[in-house]
Amino acid sequence: MRKRIIAFISAIVVILVAVVGYNLYSGSRNSSESASSTAKTSKTATTKSTSSKKNGKILVVYFSRKDGVSGGPLKVGHTKVVADYIQKHTGADEYEIKSATAYPKGYQATADKAQKEQEDNARPKIKGTLPDVSKYDTVFIGAPVWWGEYPMIVRTFMDKVDLSNKTVIPFTTHMGSGLGNTQEQLEEQYPNAKVRDGLGVEGTQASKSQGDVDQWLNKLGY
Repeated sequence: MRKRIIAFISAIVVILVAVVGYNLYSGSRNSSESASSTAKTSKTATTKSTSSKKNGKILVVYFSRKDGVSGGPLKVGHTKVVADYIQKHTGADEYEIKSATAYPKGYQATADKAQKEQEDNARPKIKGTLPDVSKYDTVFIGAPVWWGEYPMIVRTFMDKVDLSNKTVIPFTTHMGSGLGNTQEQLEEQYPNAKVRDGLGVEGTQASKSQGDVDQWLNKLGY
């Protein structure tokens, strides 16, 4: 009888030791995984911080239309969608170019007006105050491609805002013309700026372009 009691107690002790040992192992493993996760998060935050510091302060300038667009009217203009993706990726400030005089709501009427402005080398007036760009190191400039280049209202912005000695990067939305002549326009307008490779997004694909935008920005080092 005494031997049975001793054996029973021994069995209980073995079970308790096993349970305690498992709990200690599990707790140690969870702590290790938690520390690893924290380290990864810290590394990601450090990488973004380093990238932001390297590129300085960033401004995204864009002209976008909800009306007068093929397939419109839109809830959000195609170019604004892309501009917002750039802003989200880089943490940039945004400035929207708005016309003091409204463009037509119809697509063909807008296309005709855009062509007439280009033929006249017009500089449509911008509504509101232009941004103070002195504090920015990089400026993205985006718009739909109208007749192969930036809309003339974007040329108004370019004439009035000096981006010399800054990094300037074009982006566009289009119906098949890619960047058009926008990159060459920036190089001609700002010979003392560093103009980098831009991105053209087909307008109807703008809402699905975040992956392409992120890949492009990563390639540029942003």
